[in-house]
Amino acid sequence: MVFDDELTYKIIGCAIKVHNTLGNGFQEVIYQRCLAIELERSGIVFGREIEQPIFYEGIDVGTRRADFIVENKVILELKAVIKLEDVHLAQAKNYLTAYNFETGLLINFGGTSLEYKRIFKPSKNSLSKPSGKSPNPVNPDADN
Repeated sequence: MVFDDELTYKIIGCAIKVHNTLGNGFQEVIYQRCLAIELERSGIVFGREIEQPIFYEGIDVGTRRADFIVENKVILELKAVIKLEDVHLAQAKNYLTAYNFETGLLINFGGTSLEYKRIFKPSKNSLSKPSGKSPNPVNPDADN
């Protein structure tokens, strides 16, 4: 798996500058606009609110707009919530799969400190790994 650490460090640095300047408490769109300014100042090539098709088994089922696609390598999903939750992480991972990107960043401006997570496209193998639990909860030792 290829992950561009230098690029993600630059993106995180831009996000930290925005958060240090504005603090928390604004709507997501305000942070998005300010982050666009900082990315541009840093010479980072990006697209904002780029519509991407979503496919289900090869059938186009609609579109979704990624907050940022950076240098055609990293999907950037922004939030402005008090604390990131598992649903936000799942959403960001789903975007990686749907848009066919390997890596991304989930950044939250809503807390008193900037919160960010590097995310990676789930492998197909990770979805089918056995849980180690018996399929029979009443008698876990049963062979079924």
